[in-house]
Amino acid sequence: MSGGGTELAWFKSSHSGSEGDDCVEVAFAERGIHVRDSKDLSRSPLTVAREGWAPFVRFIAEGWQEL
Repeated sequence: MSGGGTELAWFKSSHSGSEGDDCVEVAFAERGIHVRDSKDLSRSPLTVAREGWAPFVRFIAEGWQEL
């Protein structure tokens, strides 16, 4: 899933670390929401379909680290 061939506008997550060391960025595109680690731009972003965004965020917020 791509951004549709246009340049994506990335936004820093409000939950990213204040020191800039834990930065997650998101970009909204027609076909999905892209998530990336701003410290490693060489890696492809994770893309979540629009209909999957709310369940994805809920999964993260509910403590995915407990798995």
